[in-house]
Amino acid sequence: MAKTPGYTKRFAYYVGKRCQSSSIIDVAKELSLNWKTVKILEKEYMNAKLKAAGPISPRAIGIDEISVKKGHEYRIVVSDLEKRRAIWFGGIDRSEKSLNMFYDSLNLQQHKGIEIAVMDMWKAFKKSTNKNIPQASIIYDKFHIIRHLNDALDQVRKSEYKRLIGKDRKYIKGSKYTLLSRKNNLTTNGKLILKDLFRVNKRLNKAYILKESFGQLWSYKSETWARKFFDNWKTSLKWQRLKPFEKFAQMIEKHWDGIAAFCKPKNKIPLGFVEGFNNKIRVIQRRAYGLQDEEYLRLKVLTCALPEID
Repeated sequence: MAKTPGYTKRFAYYVGKRCQSSSIIDVAKELSLNWKTVKILEKEYMNAKLKAAGPISPRAIGIDEISVKKGHEYRIVVSDLEKRRAIWFGGIDRSEKSLNMFYDSLNLQQHKGIEIAVMDMWKAFKKSTNKNIPQASIIYDKFHIIRHLNDALDQVRKSEYKRLIGKDRKYIKGSKYTLLSRKNNLTTNGKLILKDLFRVNKRLNKAYILKESFGQLWSYKSETWARKFFDNWKTSLKWQRLKPFEKFAQMIEKHWDGIAAFCKPKNKIPLGFVEGFNNKIRVIQRRAYGLQDEEYLRLKVLTCALPEID
């Protein structure tokens, strides 16, 4: 029997599985149940999934924050990057104290087992990690860094739009998302839009080339070669009047150790999981809109990447 009176475990698990791809409200309508009952049954199923997954023993963790309410209220999500699943959701904000709560939840063996911690360049995360697992290599997340680079490109786009007058302005208007897209992901129309834009605006052309080439940094297996690439990339900024890119380069310089750490063979782990997982969490939040139950959100986050159970 399920823990919820009047329902079998098999039915509870059926409801739980249906809620993995549909909202509670939709499942309640489909099964002619009260939405509160559906939520209780789904929580029972998710707790069973967590139990079946067993204890955690991560070697490489990813640390990120998600916004849970309007007004910049955050919670921290920690993932096992090799098993590709979330292993902790909590804290009261994105402070050092909140991340300490994760490390405090680990036993001595789990502490010693963590060799890599991937995070954004938020000081609180680095400080907590250095204090709690000093043996771990800290790697700054590629996708957060690329986001800063895209912001720099967009600042150049805005400044060029303000600087220009007349017909040249029309090529920039509406080009934001085309410029921020990777060249390999552009449609034929997108490529034509950029071709016309770059024909009349050399500065944006240079900025786009710099943005596209920067991703090569993560392909090196030697810090020496990675450093050489970055120095050449930085040198190419001279005389280009790309102030946002110069600020970006200064940021990379300041955080170089956490970027270069990825060059070590033992640290070559897939970095795309956290970014993709965050997109999945946003879908979960949209489906759970209006449900003021943080325990429910915690269970959704911790179980969404786990295999279904019978």
